[in-house]
Amino acid sequence: MRKIMDNKIFKIVYGTIKFIFVLLLALYVGFLVFQKFSNNSSLMGYRVFTIATGSMEPVYDVGDVLLVKESSYESLKVGDDVTYIGETGDFKDRIVTHRIIAINREDGTLQTKGVANDEADPIIKKDRLYGKVSHKFVILSFLTKIIRTKVGFYFIVFVPLVLVIFLEIADVVTQAKDDSENDEEEQETSE
Repeated sequence: MRKIMDNKIFKIVYGTIKFIFVLLLALYVGFLVFQKFSNNSSLMGYRVFTIATGSMEPVYDVGDVLLVKESSYESLKVGDDVTYIGETGDFKDRIVTHRIIAINREDGTLQTKGVANDEADPIIKKDRLYGKVSHKFVILSFLTKIIRTKVGFYFIVFVPLVLVIFLEIADVVTQAKDDSENDEEEQETSE
């Protein structure tokens, strides 16, 4: 084990993998915490949402992570994908991302519909809008979908985390052993 831990190539590869893993894990956890506890507050005019149902398939799949930009009501057009908070019926207090199918500029409302849905959503007032979908995070969406499965969580999070912990413990034990041997050698030479 000592030879492996002292190998320069192993140290470089292990250090790089550990850095990338810790960075990705920290970014992902930070993203989840911000999304969960920010009460959907915008950060510089942007919000991040995760698709929870199949109502927008094949455009967005369950687990896709979207960046939504605050947009003025006047700038929206039919065909835009928007995120809003529902006001009535099954949509009440739910965050929904659907496509605009009609806009009524006179009363400041619009109507949306999920691409995969047969029926349109209830009318939405412009003050219920979070904004317009501006980007789908492909890599983050892919990771979210994988991590949500048991096998994906096991191989993407659990195994690397256990491996990093094991190698850190092995490094500490090896270092402690070396320090102990060095202390014994110093005592022998000073006697």
